[in-house]
Amino acid sequence: MLEVRPLGIDGVLEIVPKRHGDARGFFVETYNAERFSQAGIDLAFVQDNHSYSAAAGVLRGLHYQLAPRAQDKLLRVIRGSILDVAVDIRRGSKTFGKWVALEVSAEKGNQILVPKGFAHGFVTLVPDTEVLYKVTDTYSQAHDRSIRFDDPAIGIEWPSLTGGFQLSDKDLKAPLLAAAEVFA
Repeated sequence: MLEVRPLGIDGVLEIVPKRHGDARGFFVETYNAERFSQAGIDLAFVQDNHSYSAAAGVLRGLHYQLAPRAQDKLLRVIRGSILDVAVDIRRGSKTFGKWVALEVSAEKGNQILVPKGFAHGFVTLVPDTEVLYKVTDTYSQAHDRSIRFDDPAIGIEWPSLTGGFQLSDKDLKAPLLAAAEVFA
């Protein structure tokens, strides 16, 4: 069983696989190509990534890859909790520059699908958070891009966390959306 919920911008979905639990714990099928296809999600994932963040407030993003190496992402949390954000960067889209957010957590067992044409980022809400995600193309440094997480033109409502955010130098130096290369 697979529950799929649209998140308000075309293509961004929350996916909730069914958990089977008993006194021992639980079992969940997090990805099944046939079940995803039956739900209208036909993607060929080629790479899995694993991210660990030691502290709450680690902010990663907003990241994306340009065509022809653009990536769809299917993301889940195996320990901890994040606020996951997708920003529409498809120039000409009626939702260009708009964003959606979803709390994704190990406890909820939910996932988020972020399609090509979106910048993606997340902030850890608790320490010791681990994120796993599948992508439909491998990493390409030549196509890798980012947008500033606090761009006022986008206006993402990040949570207020004690101690603020921890970001990489790359993310701190990312351009604003107005100066970024985006999807035509």
